[in-house]
Amino acid sequence: MEDINLHFTGDIHAITSANNLLSAMIDNHIYFGNSLGFERVTWKRCIDLNDRQLRKVETGLSNEKNIVPREDGFDISVASEIMAIFCLATDIKDLKRRIGNIIVGYTKKNKPITARDLKADGALTVLLKDAINPNLVQTLEKVPAIVHGGPFANIAHGCNSIIATKLALKLGDYVITEAGFGADLGAEKFLDIKCRKAEIKPDAVVCVATIKALKYHGGMPKDEIKNESIEYLERGFHNLLKHVDNLKNKFGLNVIVAINKYTHDTENEIEFLRNKLKEEEIELSLVESWEKGGDGATDLARKVVELTKKDSKLNYMYDLNENIKEKINDVATKVYGAEGVEFTEEAEEQIRRIEELGYGNLPVCIAKTQYSLSDDQKNLECFDPFKIHVKEIILKSGAEFVVAITGKIMTMPGLPRVPAAENIDLREDENIIGIF
Repeated sequence: MEDINLHFTGDIHAITSANNLLSAMIDNHIYFGNSLGFERVTWKRCIDLNDRQLRKVETGLSNEKNIVPREDGFDISVASEIMAIFCLATDIKDLKRRIGNIIVGYTKKNKPITARDLKADGALTVLLKDAINPNLVQTLEKVPAIVHGGPFANIAHGCNSIIATKLALKLGDYVITEAGFGADLGAEKFLDIKCRKAEIKPDAVVCVATIKALKYHGGMPKDEIKNESIEYLERGFHNLLKHVDNLKNKFGLNVIVAINKYTHDTENEIEFLRNKLKEEEIELSLVESWEKGGDGATDLARKVVELTKKDSKLNYMYDLNENIKEKINDVATKVYGAEGVEFTEEAEEQIRRIEELGYGNLPVCIAKTQYSLSDDQKNLECFDPFKIHVKEIILKSGAEFVVAITGKIMTMPGLPRVPAAENIDLREDENIIGIF
């Protein structure tokens, strides 16, 4: 388990190396005369660490002859376009094609310069030739699992690789995949981006929640969260209902709610939730796998098998032929429940340029806080009308989607006041402690 949480097979390191090789080749090209005519470099470096100091940096400050200083920045590796390409490519040939299509900068006349123009696509593909193979591991109960790729769902598209999913579908009767951070982020991107690209459709969706989280979304103070409260649970239920409504009535899929049971959850709270979901014709399954392993999730497994037998039809939240603003508005109003979208002047100009270049028909990948349906992480209850605020639009021509940066979201996170690293250590017997 520790290996998976640390370096695992080195997939993310390979992605980081490929990303930064491209950066090195850009600056090397400029150093040796800039024959492609870089006026503006848009490609960022990346690192697989939360390091807010690297969000914006100045490079080339050595005062060596011909070195051109410029402003640069880092994304966390999971938000890199290389990670997105890695997870959306269908094979090694498609991987190389997409890498070649990455726009890394623009000339004075705003002509795009690509990784293919730099002749970087071959070397980057070589760095990823082994990483593109999915990794087979197993659970503690010997159930096979494929781990491959890891884009975050709040700042990227939140899904494992298409290659891994299609391999699993060939190997198993039932395949479970995770789309992180709720129905507003992970599920929306999984369905609107990955499923559309891969031409697949889930037969059932498990919406996972906790009573503790629902009470928190109802406004209950954290230090009281272990106490029974039907009042706060009822106030927070609308958050779960919104996610269920998105999956069932917006996307048109079969849904079951799985409640990860905590020891302090009471029978009154569980029964209240079961009855409220029954009113919406949604079944609940109580999951205790954290304590009992697979035996604690057999009820959920049986109910999911039955759910997959029902017909369903996947509805996308937007048509690719809509313009970029319309697609963002569709997601914001239908999925988040916003009353509209406000764009900065910079975002408006970026959209204009992207559509002029012919990329207006790409899907949208919205970077938004995972803590709220809105773009304000402190707005937990979302009872009042709200708007989504788009401050920047970024074209990912290799990944083949357009990223909308909303609210105060950052593509390079920072560490908390007490980083997890402070509690991680290696014991004398060489066992790792502090990760779990």
